[in-house]
Amino acid sequence: MGLRRSRPPIPASIRLPPRWRRHATGTAAILAVLFLIVCERSVRGPSLGGDQSRYHDRAFRVVHVVDGDTLDINAPDADKPKTRIRLWGVDTPELARGGRREMHFAVQAREFAERTLFDREVNVVLTPDRTRDRYGRLLAYVFCERGGRMFNEMLLEEGYAYADPRFAHPYKKQFETTEKRARKSDVGLWANLTAEQMPAWRQRLERPASDDRKEPETMNSIDDNKP
Repeated sequence: MGLRRSRPPIPASIRLPPRWRRHATGTAAILAVLFLIVCERSVRGPSLGGDQSRYHDRAFRVVHVVDGDTLDINAPDADKPKTRIRLWGVDTPELARGGRREMHFAVQAREFAERTLFDREVNVVLTPDRTRDRYGRLLAYVFCERGGRMFNEMLLEEGYAYADPRFAHPYKKQFETTEKRARKSDVGLWANLTAEQMPAWRQRLERPASDDRKEPETMNSIDDNKP
């Protein structure tokens, strides 16, 4: 019968306390669950609290204007060198992209955003309950300066955007009122506008309720092109 070799001692640097050694399997399971949670959160993107602390009521410089309601600021976002913002509560006409035709007043809306925001410092304000859309873009109100005019509403006042009532946000009623004034005055895109020139979602809203048999749209069903 051979001699039984003694097990080498566990180095002190990785030695577990006695109670943890007795429950090593359970401890490993807990650590595995925590690891999966961390991985899931990293895939989903920045957390609500993280966005609030990094962006809310802070000043940034606009480094790129994608279209009338989408822009980039000089703040890293996860593995990206800049943060893409989608303006809350407004929808500007879409530029030609991905085989889609250019919509009425899309170029004018982008040019207005470029003139007003590009290479300028803006103040970013977030809502308390939602900070990202389904594409991972930061949802925000953008002010031309701290305490200055809100660009989201300027788009409505000048007739470059539609107020988007498909989901709730703090300025929803105010934006709808601003749009009504612009529409009544035939400002911007409202001048001689036909129903066919409106976005599909707006055409559905404009139809009488008796003609619209589709289910109400949700944040996940909105057909908003990803710039």
